[in-house]
Amino acid sequence: MKPAHSPQQAALGGIRILDLTTVVFGPYASQVLADYGADVVKIEAPGGDSTRNTGPSREAGLAAIFLGINRNKRSVVLDLKQPAAREALLALVDGADVLMHSMRPSKMAKLGLDPATLCARNPRLVYAGLYGFGAGGAYDGRPAYDDIIQGLSGVADLMRRQTGAPQYLPTIAADKTCGLVAAHAILAALFQRERTGRGQALEVPMYESMASFVMVEHLYGGHLSSAPGAMGYPRVLTQWRRPYATADGHICMMPYTDSHWQRFFTHSGREDLAADPRFADIAARTRHIDTLYALTGEIVAGRDTAHWLALCRQLEIPAAPINRLEDLPDDPHLRSVGLFVDVDDGHGQAYRYVRSPVRLADSKVAPAMAPRLGEHTREVLREAGLSEAAIAELALPINP
Repeated sequence: MKPAHSPQQAALGGIRILDLTTVVFGPYASQVLADYGADVVKIEAPGGDSTRNTGPSREAGLAAIFLGINRNKRSVVLDLKQPAAREALLALVDGADVLMHSMRPSKMAKLGLDPATLCARNPRLVYAGLYGFGAGGAYDGRPAYDDIIQGLSGVADLMRRQTGAPQYLPTIAADKTCGLVAAHAILAALFQRERTGRGQALEVPMYESMASFVMVEHLYGGHLSSAPGAMGYPRVLTQWRRPYATADGHICMMPYTDSHWQRFFTHSGREDLAADPRFADIAARTRHIDTLYALTGEIVAGRDTAHWLALCRQLEIPAAPINRLEDLPDDPHLRSVGLFVDVDDGHGQAYRYVRSPVRLADSKVAPAMAPRLGEHTREVLREAGLSEAAIAELALPINP
């Protein structure tokens, strides 16, 4: 069935998105749009998205990673190698606002699904290509996954600078960051269409998007192109930038302003450091960041976590304990704002989801169950005007 919200209840109500992407990059982007109320129709091959089998599952095809990036969507199975399936997709394109895919452009052209063809067929269509690398570049057409992009974009090198060895971040940082870029690019194209009445083709390349993300702070001295300095923001690269060890655990503590540091040193019994010119302002502290953080670590190690949390509250210095992953569902703040939501799967089983963190006063979209493979095929194709005979011709295992 269609999402329960109406166009009047959701920011993107009435917008239909055909999502041909797989794995994480594209599905995360379309989930953001679904959370704003778009009718996201996930077009899957007969074998389904590979993430349907990644992680623990209660039933086949609904594994953990798939659940995390496909809520609030409908699933249609189409084998695009079949002419009848391609015709069915074209019928869906006629009524769509967005088509997004992560296939090579040459493959889409071979299928007759290139941007020129589809935008001519539906001039209001926003056609979004989500790629590893931008078209026409030296790496155009190469395969790209999160690990590859983390390595190319400098993320692994940032870890080397901080820890001594190149490492990937232990989260799918490139896929998710670039998914957010894709979501806002599609929203921008839809907004422009509201002004012009016409859609457009757009591309979101992972490499360029992640390099841009990393360079926000780490281009650093490279901004001064006529006489460039060193790249890399020292404060976040120092090996000492980590939770401070206390006498009984750890604390995340962030004195930042001049007064923060002066109050912290004074109330820690280190008036000498409060008056130290190396730490007098942010420019000086940045030049001596290793020394600053190392000294702070020595001070914090002398008292327990409760002491530092209480002192930081008193001094209005940002500080917090460390949450384990297992602590998050019961974190007092996250529990009070209802971030984790249990959803019934329609068969008497409950699944836990993380709702959209964004709350719009006039857009209400509750988390809905991620779809089973092909669950909405008949429903969506009927909406596009296909006859029962045409649907039967697809010869697919379609849920009623």
